[in-house]
Amino acid sequence: MARADAPAICTLITDIDTGTTLLEQGDCDSRATPASTFKVPLALIGYAEGLLTDADTPVMRWREGDPDWGGAAWRRDTGPAEWMRHSVVWYSQRLAHDLGARRLTEHARALGYGNADFSGDPGQNNGLDRAWISSSLRISPREQARFMTRLVTGALPHGPDAIGKTLALLDPIMAGGWTVRGKTGSAYPRRADGRFDYARGWGWFVGWAERDGQRLALVRLTQATQRSKTPRGIATRDGLLAEIPALIDAAR
Repeated sequence: MARADAPAICTLITDIDTGTTLLEQGDCDSRATPASTFKVPLALIGYAEGLLTDADTPVMRWREGDPDWGGAAWRRDTGPAEWMRHSVVWYSQRLAHDLGARRLTEHARALGYGNADFSGDPGQNNGLDRAWISSSLRISPREQARFMTRLVTGALPHGPDAIGKTLALLDPIMAGGWTVRGKTGSAYPRRADGRFDYARGWGWFVGWAERDGQRLALVRLTQATQRSKTPRGIATRDGLLAEIPALIDAAR
């Protein structure tokens, strides 16, 4: 189970090849901000549109004033693999601005990615900077699992080259004999006065696990009850990885 300070809103495991739901706990249909899990479809769109070339190209230059709350890894020149590995927000923003809201919306709709809303905060005209971060873009855990399944099986309209390069950006992690790949996401809800509620952070892990020819889509969404120094997405991923053997055994 998820940690008591960050209860799971949803834990969902589905068989990628059969479409069977093996485990479903909690509310897996309500939408939430995707946070940095949006980097996966954004990478796919970037490759399909020719904005990204391979894991190392293009390298974008760090500029003073870019978001840097992610530490030293965000304050340096960055290519696609480092962008995904360190979840660099400003790299996502550059791609979003290059694509524009219209193309992003068209792609998200083609991918079936949540509500495909890139308008941003009401009246702020900031959708290309933060639609996916506690703002207008929202997606449910079930929609995340469906997107991941279609990505892994190549059943998306963006071509095998873009799909293969996107999957290659996700580093493997071993967990209980399973090879797991995926993306974390962390974000905070806003209070009525517009400030972030740092005690109620959301955490995502969206990915898939493989072993002995079986492929399982994995999604967990949590929401904290107290503030923590560990990003919620990292804590959510680590908690899920620790539980994978027991969860999968229970699902069989």
